[in-house]
Amino acid sequence: MANKRPDQFSERELQTLLKRKRIEARNQRLEEFARSGRIITLAPDLESGAFESFEDPAIPQATRDTPSSRRKRITDRILLGVEVLAVIGLVFILFNGVNLIRQLNAEVVAAFDLPTPSPTPLISAIVLPSGHTPPTDPGGSKFNEAEIPEHLRPLVQAFHNLPVPTPSPEQPIRIQIPAINVDAPIVQGDGPESLKQGVGHRIGTTNPGQQGNLVLSGHNDIFGQIFRHLDLLEPGDEIIVFSNIRAYTYVITDWEIVEHTAVHVMDPTEDPSATLISCYPYLLNTERIVVKALLNDF
Repeated sequence: MANKRPDQFSERELQTLLKRKRIEARNQRLEEFARSGRIITLAPDLESGAFESFEDPAIPQATRDTPSSRRKRITDRILLGVEVLAVIGLVFILFNGVNLIRQLNAEVVAAFDLPTPSPTPLISAIVLPSGHTPPTDPGGSKFNEAEIPEHLRPLVQAFHNLPVPTPSPEQPIRIQIPAINVDAPIVQGDGPESLKQGVGHRIGTTNPGQQGNLVLSGHNDIFGQIFRHLDLLEPGDEIIVFSNIRAYTYVITDWEIVEHTAVHVMDPTEDPSATLISCYPYLLNTERIVVKALLNDF
């Protein structure tokens, strides 16, 4: 190439000469830098396996501990603990729920499991109410124990203290009998203490206006003598019984004199009826007068 003129070189040859000139010029500059101390000789790069000696060959690559793996492992353990606690709590709630249901069922069964009633002699099934000695007796007027069989007398006080039903709007509260000018309050119960306050509604008998026998008792010669003139009533006369809801009119059908043991007059009836009971005759009280009536609206 040195013997050729410039116009005799091909383009490729010219590019090769140019590259050679550049390499020679760069080498010259590097030699000058080296002589003047302006160039630093770098150590050769370490081989890629040089750092492998710092790693523990016994630990697999996938299990080597790193900050991110430690955080992930701690988070996983916390989540696992939360899940275990949640499962334990759920099991505890289910267990308590089952026990609570069993307890409630047992309480319901106990509530409906009423004790078998034991047979007890009933004073009410032996004598009619309102029995008392006349006020003219030497001992004055008092409950007539002579009407009660001797072996049942110790039970008299217990049956006179029967619990009064919870007040309701349907219970009778007043009675009027225009034909004999009776206008008196009605109280619950027909024991001696109840009849001191007015006419007694026998506990267990029907309320006014309802199907069945409404039994009312009163004295004839003491505590207002409310039922003194029942023997003056006639069929067709009216008995008006009031509740907190309305007034009910009963029409008298008949009356009769019976023994104090004629308890059948208090039996339930198919029709809405009323029965008035009082001692008889006046100031003797050896028998009972019983007035029967039917509901006028029936």
